[in-house]
Amino acid sequence: MLEINTSKVSRWDQHGREHVVRVRRAGVQRTISCETCGWRKGAQFLPWLKAEEHLTEAHQATVDPTKGRESR
Repeated sequence: MLEINTSKVSRWDQHGREHVVRVRRAGVQRTISCETCGWRKGAQFLPWLKAEEHLTEAHQATVDPTKGRESR
């Protein structure tokens, strides 16, 4: 069975630039790292929320590219 160990959180800033934070899993520990600025942090709980907070605070990237899509 294939195990997925990486996911991403992406947001766009007001200039239309995409910023991505990767969430990597190793057991119960998760590491979040920003592809834009190289910021890294360990996060055992709520890593996706911490990734969103970093994107908002560090890059003012708040537009979720998955919002507004129609389900087919």
